[in-house]
Amino acid sequence: MVSDPKTKTLVPINFEQIMENVPELERLNCRIKVHSFEDIIDSSNMSPAIWSRLAGLIQKNYDEVDGFVILHGSDTMSYSASALSFMLENLAKPVIFTGSQLPISAIRTDAKENLMTAIELAKAKKNDKVRVPEVCIYFDYKLFRGNRSFKYNSSKFEAFRSPNYPVLAESGVHLRFSINDIRHPNEDGELIVHKELVNDVAVLKLYPGISPKVVETIVNSDVRGIVMETFGAGNTTTDDWFINLLKGAIDSGKVIVDISQCKVGTVELGRYETSKQLKDIGVANGYDMTFEAAITKTMFLLSQFNDPKEIVKWIETDIRGELTVS
Repeated sequence: MVSDPKTKTLVPINFEQIMENVPELERLNCRIKVHSFEDIIDSSNMSPAIWSRLAGLIQKNYDEVDGFVILHGSDTMSYSASALSFMLENLAKPVIFTGSQLPISAIRTDAKENLMTAIELAKAKKNDKVRVPEVCIYFDYKLFRGNRSFKYNSSKFEAFRSPNYPVLAESGVHLRFSINDIRHPNEDGELIVHKELVNDVAVLKLYPGISPKVVETIVNSDVRGIVMETFGAGNTTTDDWFINLLKGAIDSGKVIVDISQCKVGTVELGRYETSKQLKDIGVANGYDMTFEAAITKTMFLLSQFNDPKEIVKWIETDIRGELTVS
């Protein structure tokens, strides 16, 4: 991002402008191959169609490079990192998203350090093996698993957190990797790129006093999947009207995924009386998935399967390190 002198607003920039502001890139001991989209967009305009283009670019260049760095606005970065993690099956190379909180042209910008270290992480190897063969986010000296992260702060350099999973690496005088927390692919598996996502997904965020009309509008809408943000460990009201509406939606073929509004912890369907009925009627347990991971995983699975029961099975299965089954 740079500041437009005419409008005083922040606008996206291309890589040539980045090079002008970060001449240190030429000192890195690596060859950088650059691709810029013709239409540079703000991350608020991100979409599944662009995720598909990103996946296709990675597939096209996969055998030619050691790793990938994707420059991306921070607002929807966790959505994009989560989506790519599901779209890239058997990924064996780093795909690292990074960006900044301050424009790259600002004196105190965090963009330079984030970009330089992201490139270092993307090319990092030990014994000729890449250190982090995952889709990640690097921000403010920390490397996160992409589908475990979320943006929590719009005004600090420390913009992202991953409370339910450890950071994969930290940057200081040295790069320190959390070896036991890094996910490695099946060595015999080749990269499989899934370019299709189905965005027939709605969100039902619960609150005390939510009306039957609101719930009915959402669960009866023309979608195949619903991500339901519940209280605490996955709890909801036990009123008959609410349970009956959810059951009717599930019986009609919809998939409902239960994730918690809490940022730390996990859904435990059946632990409390207020979630036992959800389990009984077939609500899927989202465990400790982030909202971003739950949305993009549901989109991905809707593109892979037609059978709701099959989708529920894979929602509740860890496929890319996105959840911890309790």
